[in-house]
Amino acid sequence: MAAPLDGILVLDLSRVLAGPFCTMLLGDLGARVVKVEAPEEGDTTRGWGPPYDTASGLSAYYLSVNRNKESLALDLKSPSGVEAVRILARRADVLIENFSPGALEAFGLSLGLLREENPRLVTASITGFGREGPDSSSPGFDLLAQAGAGMMAITGTPDGGPTKVGVAVSDLWAGFYSAIGILAALTARERTGRGGHVETDLFSATVASLINVAQSALLTGQEAARHGNAHPQIVPYRSFAAADADFVLAVGTDRQFARLARIVGHPEWESDPRYRNNAGRVTNRGALEPVLEKIFRGEPRETWLTRCREASIPAGPVRGPLEALESETARALRSVWERGGVRFVASAIRIEGHEPRLDFPPQVDADGEKIRREFGLPG
Repeated sequence: MAAPLDGILVLDLSRVLAGPFCTMLLGDLGARVVKVEAPEEGDTTRGWGPPYDTASGLSAYYLSVNRNKESLALDLKSPSGVEAVRILARRADVLIENFSPGALEAFGLSLGLLREENPRLVTASITGFGREGPDSSSPGFDLLAQAGAGMMAITGTPDGGPTKVGVAVSDLWAGFYSAIGILAALTARERTGRGGHVETDLFSATVASLINVAQSALLTGQEAARHGNAHPQIVPYRSFAAADADFVLAVGTDRQFARLARIVGHPEWESDPRYRNNAGRVTNRGALEPVLEKIFRGEPRETWLTRCREASIPAGPVRGPLEALESETARALRSVWERGGVRFVASAIRIEGHEPRLDFPPQVDADGEKIRREFGLPG
């Protein structure tokens, strides 16, 4: 079976995380991705280390989002570099960029002009804060987006300060939304014969991903609060410390709580008006959760997880990233791929009949000679 995006040529003018993550997703699905990089230094993330892979010298950061790509070094400040991009854009199906607003136009590479030269071209731009408004000139850093879009304010403990999420989620969300928009534009092209433009920014992607928290704030007119590892509308739904390690408990229904009450030795809670339904538990979490904390500390984590599994109560261990990647679950789901002696986090998209390819992330201009010859590029 051919890969889902087999035959799709993606011209990748992006760097760092949001754009490269998007194009890696497309590459995983079979698209040919030509990554344009600055001569010599290449993508900024090549130098974001340690750690580095000893054999290739590539940083872990760069390795994480640049598999299944070809590298072409072009100086976009030079006439030959600009002409090379225009030639490639005439043949490409998708062009993605994440320059600051106006930067491509300054090079002489207007996306509108490129679509005139290739009406079937789908273009996509990822910015930090869009092209309009007071923050449109702000740089597209994930930390600024998490802070400005409300994510930091709801992350962390109630008695602590705002905290960023442990990975650059604003970048990743922007990459996801951009990939979805590109695929939608490619689908529309099948009907219309014409490409289109997809616009995404880190701020909008983060706001859109606040989901129920944002909707609650809009409904109530009240600012959202931090709840640590707890849930504002479900109790008990948080992490707890067992005698030897932490685990999480996600009691989403009243029936699950009734079963929990029995395994923790408090069957009377099932009929207690404070706890018998979720609304009561939310109101009385200050009385319920300290009792649960004390009970859970009395026995090892695996004991509680076993009891919860037997009672069909959602619960699971709190793992570190390496522990998760080496877990039996990760092995069963093939969550780790290996190529060239380096292990990679696998794509989470599995399509029946499609075996994802895994090409090692390239060195700067590793494919330059081949691409220049194939497309007749200058220089």
